[in-house]
Amino acid sequence: MGKTKNSLLFMLYTVILGSIVGLIIWGFLRIMNYGIEFLWVYLPSQIDFPLYTVCVCTAGGLIVGIWKRKFGDYPEELKYVIARIKKTGRYPYNNIFFTIVSALMPLLIGASVGPEAGLTCIIAGLCTWVGDKLKGFRREVQELTAIGMSATLGTIFRSPMFGFMEPLESDDETTLPKTSKIVLYFAAILSSFGVFVLMNKLFGIQMALEGIEGGRIPAENYLYAVPLVLVGIAAGYIYFVFKKLTGVIEHYLKKLVVLRAVCGGLILGISGMILPLTMFSGEHQITEVMDNMEKIGAVMLIVIAIVKLLLTNICIDTGLKGGHFFPVIFCGISIGCAMSLLLGVNVLFSTALVTTALVGHTLKKPIATVLLLMILFPPRLIPIMLFASVAAKYIPTPTILLPKEAKKTEVRAKDSKPQAAAKKKT
Repeated sequence: MGKTKNSLLFMLYTVILGSIVGLIIWGFLRIMNYGIEFLWVYLPSQIDFPLYTVCVCTAGGLIVGIWKRKFGDYPEELKYVIARIKKTGRYPYNNIFFTIVSALMPLLIGASVGPEAGLTCIIAGLCTWVGDKLKGFRREVQELTAIGMSATLGTIFRSPMFGFMEPLESDDETTLPKTSKIVLYFAAILSSFGVFVLMNKLFGIQMALEGIEGGRIPAENYLYAVPLVLVGIAAGYIYFVFKKLTGVIEHYLKKLVVLRAVCGGLILGISGMILPLTMFSGEHQITEVMDNMEKIGAVMLIVIAIVKLLLTNICIDTGLKGGHFFPVIFCGISIGCAMSLLLGVNVLFSTALVTTALVGHTLKKPIATVLLLMILFPPRLIPIMLFASVAAKYIPTPTILLPKEAKKTEVRAKDSKPQAAAKKKT
């Protein structure tokens, strides 16, 4: 009876925690949108200055660099957050405020990154803190942190199944939790997602990712399936080449935190002034690309995508950190539109295959890739998308092109003092 009571109580805590996660994500995105609206819509309407983009991005890079030198290099990249939680079951929470500010600043100045890395760090730290405070559930801290991470990913990408599968799927073996724990995962994910949707309906927040429609796909289009997948994989190769290049630069300039951030901001500003679509996460620009692809032209769409793949890595490795999922999705859509124009194939078919192959090649998780992209593409394309994502995983990327960090399985950052203290208590 006592065990059942504890299980029900833990379920209640999980649902409450999921609701708080949804509220935090909504609040974070709301603040981000207000800041972007002020910096990039209101102020430019009041100030007629040709170099506005370059000045704002460079000044923003300077502020980010000074902040990071004083308070630390937060947020961590998503892969390190997931690796740390898998290994230790915890995430440090003594730096949550600094992580919030660090995660917001690059997004406000238009960095080519998404919000998922920063939000996952924030929520993971919060979940560990909650677990430490629940005296009767000290053993469940690890599970609670993992559940919070899944709820965060599922809510940010509006795909509960992606939030569940992404941290679980791996190259070696995908191990599902026990049934009772799966119930906890979905209780948190759905409560988080539900609160997020509710807050959006009550107070509003701009939802940019909408499903792509393309009508009936002619049978002859399937003859282009393999070439389109190869184009997406080639874009993935380019992403890793850029990742290796910017990683080397980051290694040699590691101690020059402020200089790196200023350079990143300057490059971001120059790129944004010449090619505005390369700025921001790309989430809000997908519709613009889809609506104007003929006007933009196939060559320019490919150029924008390649520049954005480079710019995303530059932002991350110069300190303007965030996630890479949204920028990579945007690049896949952009290249897919270009291939549709060049080959004369259905735009839905082209963008689905190229985007799935590109994301699948960078993520190396076929199931998670398809679940993530279901926010854009209809269920009837699942078989062809699975083909693209599996091919993207098993056509290997040459080792020389992979960043050193991708070979590491250990967690790089040390545990914080509060975290070590909590371990001693347990």
